Amino acid sequence: MKDDKDESAGKPAKNSRQDRLKLALRENLKRRKSQARGRSDMTAVPPDDAGVSPHDGLGKKPGE
Repeated sequence: MKDDKDESAGKPAKNSRQDRLKLALRENLKRRKSQARGRSDMTAVPPDDAGVSPHDGLGKKPGE
């Protein structure tokens, strides 16, 4: 009899945990979709001299 009470008491806690996980997953999906929409709306304009540092070849003379 004692075991029966323990099992019935454990189920609501398990359901509430599942409900919290479902809610967290749903919110995470919404956030990721929003971020993806924001990225696609931005225009990708590469900056001038992309990837070239003004300090590349430090200590070398031009042409060497």
